[in-house]
Amino acid sequence: MTIENVSVNKSFDGWHKQYSHRSSVLNCEMRFAIYLPPQASNGEKVPVLYWLSGLTCTDENFMQKAGAQALAAELGIAIVAPDTSPRGDDVADDEGYDLGKGAGFYVNATQVPWSRHYQMYDYVVDELPKLIESMFPVSDKRSIAGHSMGGHGALVIALRNSDTYQSVSAFSPISNPINCPWGKKAFTAYLGRDTKTWSDYDASVLMRQATSFVPALVDQGDGDNFMVEQLKPEMLEAAASVSGYPLTLNIREGYDHSYYFISSYIENHLRFHAEHLKK
Repeated sequence: MTIENVSVNKSFDGWHKQYSHRSSVLNCEMRFAIYLPPQASNGEKVPVLYWLSGLTCTDENFMQKAGAQALAAELGIAIVAPDTSPRGDDVADDEGYDLGKGAGFYVNATQVPWSRHYQMYDYVVDELPKLIESMFPVSDKRSIAGHSMGGHGALVIALRNSDTYQSVSAFSPISNPINCPWGKKAFTAYLGRDTKTWSDYDASVLMRQATSFVPALVDQGDGDNFMVEQLKPEMLEAAASVSGYPLTLNIREGYDHSYYFISSYIENHLRFHAEHLKK
């Protein structure tokens, strides 16, 4: 597979790099960012944390705003941040910020016109890790994390692939998309009106039914304007209580939905993942 380097920046003795490549899964050019800690330059294969961003974001938001590189360098963890959707002039889009480009929801779309490009689940689970593991000095040890729509994606992917990921974490995830406006709009468009298929992409449903576990950490700010209507962390907590899922859910007083929140607690999440990636 051919990849093209877009940018390179040295950071905490490691390297932040952006690449573009042709995705056969998404049928378009895609971009991702990778932070390689200094250990990766010394012949060591390092584990990878995949970060999935939220609505309207790209591969740049987390890398520029979260302040994760210093600790990733200390812990010897690579971070990979893909874009949040397919991109390009021929890729289907919508006027709303919560559907189409920038809003892939990490599902495999089955409905026209979305199905031609919007296969983000397969891209994150299969195509991108194969590329990363073949092109960079990383191991096959993976964890996954995300924010908002990306928190939904991270939880769903870990819950459906418990043998692949060592740990999962999320900030302000869309925890029960089949019962919130963002999820209903996206799932109707991407998956169709047969709501039976929606449960495959709902973390609360999957966690309630889980029989194999990936350790999970979730942080939610109680000052988040989206918490009640869109995010519904209580549904995730209730699901974990049914299955006995190893979920730690923290409600953080006063914090909102922004990267000010993420940067405040990213150290906790990175240390959580490091503990499981290094086992």
